[in-house]
Amino acid sequence: MYILGIETSCDETAASIIKANPKTGRLLVLANIISSQISIHQKYGGVVPEVAAREHVLNILPVINEALLTAKISAKKLDLIAVTKGPGLITSLITGLETVRALAFAWNKPVMEVNHISGHIFSNFISPETKIKYPALILTVSGGHTNLVLMDKSHNIKIIGETLDDAAGEAYDKGAKMMGLGYPGGPIVSKYAAEYAQTNPELQTNIDLPRPMLNSTNLNFSFSGLKTALLYQLKKDKNWKTRIPEYCFAYQQAIIDVLVGKTIKAAKKTGAKTIMLSGGVSANKELRIQLKTKVEKELKKVNFLVPALEYTTDNAAMIATAGFFKYLSDKPVDFSKLRVDPSLQLK
Repeated sequence: MYILGIETSCDETAASIIKANPKTGRLLVLANIISSQISIHQKYGGVVPEVAAREHVLNILPVINEALLTAKISAKKLDLIAVTKGPGLITSLITGLETVRALAFAWNKPVMEVNHISGHIFSNFISPETKIKYPALILTVSGGHTNLVLMDKSHNIKIIGETLDDAAGEAYDKGAKMMGLGYPGGPIVSKYAAEYAQTNPELQTNIDLPRPMLNSTNLNFSFSGLKTALLYQLKKDKNWKTRIPEYCFAYQQAIIDVLVGKTIKAAKKTGAKTIMLSGGVSANKELRIQLKTKVEKELKKVNFLVPALEYTTDNAAMIATAGFFKYLSDKPVDFSKLRVDPSLQLK
């Protein structure tokens, strides 16, 4: 099967072509094209929905054409189109979905609606380095979502932990904004944290920040208190601007400690045989290293998977992949009934 994936949930306009085998479940990414708007939104300190929607309108067809050219196939060879239904910015989602509606009608192709978070989860199924054993536990960490999901061998999923307020990615962005570091916050905070770690090999700091809900009996997350604690620390420290790398290190480590601690607790509680990491924050080098180290130390028989860096942030290869696996057990949707759902729940 040749599948076209379309992703426009936020500020990336993305199209991908994958070649998938329904019998074996194996797939190959033939094209993964992304048009990013980061440089446009940086001056605003975050994504402006109306601006993002206009850029999607300008970019969507050129990006799809480039994907087809890169994959060296024509629209006639496509067997399926997969598109993000939600969650996300409603005006951004509409651009992708309405484009797919037109293409499905013009090309006479079936369509699968995909949950954006499901796409992140299935990014681990793109050329996995390790065999996926079930039940599998997936930590999904992005700007808008932080949750723990349990998946069985039929790919049925159950959310067993989620953020009660801010997502980890949002905490990175807001922390960076407090320190005047710019947008997006994740890469910037990570860069300064790495600088501090290089000059302080003992990895010690006297900046004391909380690990919210780390020791709670449930598997949920909360990062709003951490942001507030950082704000109070900065207000008390008149010299904080000279200690930005140290603050970034302390702040990032607090986030990582919670993410890793909750994941290990969830794996022990559920008997997970595979742990996967997904979402935009899964590109964070320290999170990858520390979670892998903890799994190898405390869960010796559990496989650990992370997607390739190119599939961590928003992309269409993950949407095409999720669409493919959904197609194996579900029916395509009539293009006339396509509807966006900006608050779509994972189920």
